Amino acid sequence: MLIPILLQLFERDLNRLKVEIDSYTNEKNLWLIEKSISNSAGNLCLHLMGNLNAYIGAELGKTNYIRNRPLEFSQKEVPKIELLHQIDTTLQIVVATLQQISEESLQEEYPILVFEQKTSTAFFLVHLTSHLAYHLGQINYHRRLLDQ
Repeated sequence: MLIPILLQLFERDLNRLKVEIDSYTNEKNLWLIEKSISNSAGNLCLHLMGNLNAYIGAELGKTNYIRNRPLEFSQKEVPKIELLHQIDTTLQIVVATLQQISEESLQEEYPILVFEQKTSTAFFLVHLTSHLAYHLGQINYHRRLLDQ
């Protein structure tokens, strides 16, 4: 019962992320940082792709993805078309992985310790949907404030 909900949320928000990234009228503005805005939309997008590919793709889907978290925040000037491609690829991985997971396995302990305490896979996947939505909102504000 939870898996269809997770699929719907991840598909909705990753598709919305594509719209947000594609809506930048000036591609260079994806990488702007100004005043108290500490992360660019481009870096937040890279961070989300690294996060989902690591925690869903590699851990649950066994994709062999190797995350480089510092690069998610230091890499700059990735072309918009590449960001959109990464979102598409990540969406495919998330959907394929979630379609392979049984409802029963959601109650099992998530394979790695991420927080101070162990969590169920269900809890962690719900956390990942809220993490995606949080940064999606930041990207939306970034675009509306800095892509003029």
